[in-house]
Amino acid sequence: MLSHSSMRTPLGRVRGLGSAKSGTGHFWLQRVTAVSNLILTIIFIGIVIALVGRPYPAAVALLSNPLVAILMLLFILSACIHMRLGMQVIIEDYVQSEGAKVLAVMANTFFAIAIGAASVYAVLKLSFGG
Repeated sequence: MLSHSSMRTPLGRVRGLGSAKSGTGHFWLQRVTAVSNLILTIIFIGIVIALVGRPYPAAVALLSNPLVAILMLLFILSACIHMRLGMQVIIEDYVQSEGAKVLAVMANTFFAIAIGAASVYAVLKLSFGG
């Protein structure tokens, strides 16, 4: 006797197993953050090089410049979003158990938020003369 699932059409068997139409947005957000990371990382490295060997007050003075602080905050935002998206893809591809997958994606999101919040706090503290 045939089981119920074997009587379904091939389309019926795969329906509901896809990305739930969220894949395109995820794909483009990952690409946009990759491009912004490229630009913002170059700026970040330039700022770090400018501060090599300089005392702490020089870092505070540089980050007190609103343009520099905003660029650093954009770097943090873009990098954390990109990190979360990239790890989510890895989790979804390699974690087999649905329960473990859900927990890992949640932990990944919380981790990205925690890293972003701590980094934003540090930049704001320095930029306001901390």
